Amino acid sequence: MKKIIALFILALALGSCGEYQKALKTEDIGVKYELAEKLYDAGKYSKAIRLFEQIAPAYRGKPQAEKMFYMYSQSYYKTKQYYLAGYQFESFASNYPRSEKVQEAAYLGAKCYSMLSPVYSLDQTDTFKAIEKLQAFIDNYPSSEYLPEANKTMRTLNEKIEKKVYENAIGYNTIMDYKSALIALDNFIADYPGTPLKEKALYYKLDSSYNLAINSVPEKMQERLNVAKEAYTALIRYKADTEYKEKADDMLARIEKDLQKFTK
Repeated sequence: MKKIIALFILALALGSCGEYQKALKTEDIGVKYELAEKLYDAGKYSKAIRLFEQIAPAYRGKPQAEKMFYMYSQSYYKTKQYYLAGYQFESFASNYPRSEKVQEAAYLGAKCYSMLSPVYSLDQTDTFKAIEKLQAFIDNYPSSEYLPEANKTMRTLNEKIEKKVYENAIGYNTIMDYKSALIALDNFIADYPGTPLKEKALYYKLDSSYNLAINSVPEKMQERLNVAKEAYTALIRYKADTEYKEKADDMLARIEKDLQKFTK
């Protein structure tokens, strides 16, 4: 009995495979569409894509085009081909502005770029593009049902950019390029005033200004020591019980000692 069932399943599979190969080779776009839709409904998106690719040019302007291009877009999305899915969803939203699927397509088109956003330590070109696309969606559909999810994704992407900018700034401190570190940290603090990384940024600003000062030529040391002292004050004013208090106090003691040389 088991052998009969296995043979039956094999026959079905072979028949299905044969049907698919015939559809790929036929010139009848109706046959291709019918099977592509069947494969899409069955969740066989990769196979459906091959048929959609063949018939897409011929279906533009036809009554079935809207449904076909929606399935085509979703097939790319379901198979995690986000560049292609993003392009197809954007084209769908542009070509079918009155479709009941337009908001979904516009949102998923933007979301595709967020799915391409890499970890914060890598190049963030796709992250910036995702933010741009999501912001356009939010502006165009301010009352959309997808708005909460879009805003949540935007926050995640902006936090990633924020962390990237912060890591770049303290990276200068790590390689002892203290002048560049101070510029980058000042920009970070100004651009992200509410950042949860502010305490760390203020500490690394102190550390950078301190190291720049104590390694300065004599004619620049006094001015830079005073800048470092101001950086200490800014850190303590922001958070008196900062986790960096002991290190900061040690720096301040050295700063005060060195400044005394200029008051004699």
